[in-house]
Amino acid sequence: MKAIVGIRREDKNPWEKRVPLIPSHVREIIQKHPLEIWIQPSQVRIIPDKDYLQEGARIEEDIIPCSIVFAIKEIPNNLLNQEKVYVFFSHTTKGQSHNMPMLQRMIDLKCTLIDYEKIVNEQGQRQLFFGKQAGQAGMIDSLWALGQRLNYEKKENPFSQIKQAYQYGSLTEAKEEIEKVGWQIHEKGLDPSLVPLFCGFAGYGYVSKGAQEIFNLLPLEDISAEKIDSFFMDKNYSANRVYKVVFKEEHMVKPIKTDQKFDLQDYYDFPEKYKSVFDSYLPYLTILINCLFWTPKYPRFVTKRNLNQLYRMDNKPRLRIIGDISCDIEGSVECTVRATTPEIPVFVYEPEKDKTRDGVEGRGPVIMAIDNLPAELSLESSIYFSRALKPYVPAIARANFDGEFEDCYLPPDVKKAVILFRGKFTRDYEYMKEFIK
Repeated sequence: MKAIVGIRREDKNPWEKRVPLIPSHVREIIQKHPLEIWIQPSQVRIIPDKDYLQEGARIEEDIIPCSIVFAIKEIPNNLLNQEKVYVFFSHTTKGQSHNMPMLQRMIDLKCTLIDYEKIVNEQGQRQLFFGKQAGQAGMIDSLWALGQRLNYEKKENPFSQIKQAYQYGSLTEAKEEIEKVGWQIHEKGLDPSLVPLFCGFAGYGYVSKGAQEIFNLLPLEDISAEKIDSFFMDKNYSANRVYKVVFKEEHMVKPIKTDQKFDLQDYYDFPEKYKSVFDSYLPYLTILINCLFWTPKYPRFVTKRNLNQLYRMDNKPRLRIIGDISCDIEGSVECTVRATTPEIPVFVYEPEKDKTRDGVEGRGPVIMAIDNLPAELSLESSIYFSRALKPYVPAIARANFDGEFEDCYLPPDVKKAVILFRGKFTRDYEYMKEFIK
């Protein structure tokens, strides 16, 4: 008997058009393995239903017969079914309050929950993610925000022709437009008040690399974090290029004890022994792109107090944009007090008032904090993700979800990602019981 795998339509918000599997990968799976794939129809999905139909999938509104359901984002409580296996980004492992009712509902229905985010290899590296696409979309939107802010300041600038990522037909189209902006900078230069235009990247992982890929389309020069101060003092900079600096942990924190030296592993193990020194870089940056993974045990890198001091000391600070791709609410960037959407993508944080205003007007940095950036590059994100997910689908379909967890025959990396098994927390996630009390 063939296993039946379902792919549900996404309905968290109108911007979510991604799919976990693309049609060509669906064809490969069903040709090589004894299973069927049913697709729930969707009017907004980036890939039309007919493309799946042509590759051998079934289009079915009712996917209740599917024993395993794949999705991208969270599933509404009223659409969860008894004893079903669900695979998606649940956003529950940190106790995210808005998703606790969904988690409780899955417990009540004795569901099995596999979270993509927790599928890791033997080295603990995530195997399924959208980091690169988040970085690309976040950088495009941050450059768009810079253009809008400079328009508000009545400064002529080439960035004003850049659109938001979702408004382009493809990533290629967006890159072509940003390359044109780069050519204008190279040929005509920037307004003197913007020179040197520095973009700082906090972090150097997949998200950062995706963001840098976009920024690298501009004529630029790399400057090390250690040399920013002397670079400004020497005044050996140009209006016909922009400048990039990538911040690593050793640039951003230092030991609280003055006789101690920075040690990366020690910082990871004992972050309470370190304090942030990132505020020393803020006066030099026009754009800050935050790409850091952060939890509350680590110091904040941009605090409200830092920004208050910056704006009190300088009548016209250089800092225009904070592209908080990580989007941890009041996290490493404390002024990210709320997430934004593609419809209302930015707000201004006014440090002296500790208030926010939607849009680009106001005295303070413009904050871009869209929490589902990869959805703005839906096609590229779906292709990338599907390629990584494809090998796992047959193994999940073959697993035994009727017996005991120890005997479910899931691959080890997938087994690590099982949060609930038949409505009960697995050993690695028993700590989550505290979140639903």
